[in-house]
Amino acid sequence: MAEQVKTENVEVVNNPQQDLKDIDVESLGEEHINLVFTLGRENFGVDVNIVREIVRVPSFITRVPNAPMYIRGVINLRGTIVPVFDMQLKIGMATTPLTDEARIIVLSVNDVTFGIIVNAVREVRTIYDTQLEPATKLSSAMDRRYVLWVAKPTDDRLILLLDISSLFDLDQILQEENE
Repeated sequence: MAEQVKTENVEVVNNPQQDLKDIDVESLGEEHINLVFTLGRENFGVDVNIVREIVRVPSFITRVPNAPMYIRGVINLRGTIVPVFDMQLKIGMATTPLTDEARIIVLSVNDVTFGIIVNAVREVRTIYDTQLEPATKLSSAMDRRYVLWVAKPTDDRLILLLDISSLFDLDQILQEENE
């Protein structure tokens, strides 16, 4: 009988702690998993579900004639031609020289695959609803329509969560390519 009492006591002690953990996680809201990268000294994030892979920047990117300046060119990624965009030029930042940390993040949105050049890939980060603020409060030179949210994780950094669909009007780009 003493063993049953101990088992019951352990369950009673553990259940409230387990419930508190569940309540804390639930109170944070929905979780959003983002790939965090840097452009200049700023942190940006994109939904990890649209990321296909991360590759080193090759020594040569084939330039596309008459393409806008933010289109760096195309690369051959295992037999697939992938257009590559310069994120700093696209969002209006001053460009910085590429270092060994620079990467191309290959994304797929609406069955369109393309790459974006970033200064460095930092981490995959879970961000909760309670850590998000509307981008309307943003006072930046960057066009606010490209930023969905400003995330304020617990480590006092700000992460600008990008709206890749509006950043690269993919339908318009595809239409321009076909003309």
